[in-house]
Amino acid sequence: QVQLVESGGGLVQAGGSLRLSCAASGRTFSNYVMGWFRQAPGKERELVGAISSGGGSTDYADSVKGRFTISRDNTKNTVYLQMNSLKPEDTAVYYCAADRRTWALRRARGYDYWGQGTQVTVSS
Repeated sequence: QVQLVESGGGLVQAGGSLRLSCAASGRTFSNYVMGWFRQAPGKERELVGAISSGGGSTDYADSVKGRFTISRDNTKNTVYLQMNSLKPEDTAVYYCAADRRTWALRRARGYDYWGQGTQVTVSS
């Protein structure tokens, strides 16, 4: 089992920045591909980005590429999502997720473990 707890959400004006954190406990964190997802009201959950187990590879949705950065610190069992140049359309509940999958499957559905989510609201 892996337990995930997100933090760092809040209300920010358009153009501002936030950094989300996801702290993991349980099994060996460094074995897991980590994903950040978001779900806006009335919309399906979507992948924002992912980072490989060792942190050497990242992947982003086109909508956030160049604005968001995922990183991880395996010594602290934590993954981060730095969000810059935020837009009102980034408003959503943000979730982190973990899975022992190969990097090639990073965009596939079915991550095994999920956090409870943290709300991000961007005002115009």
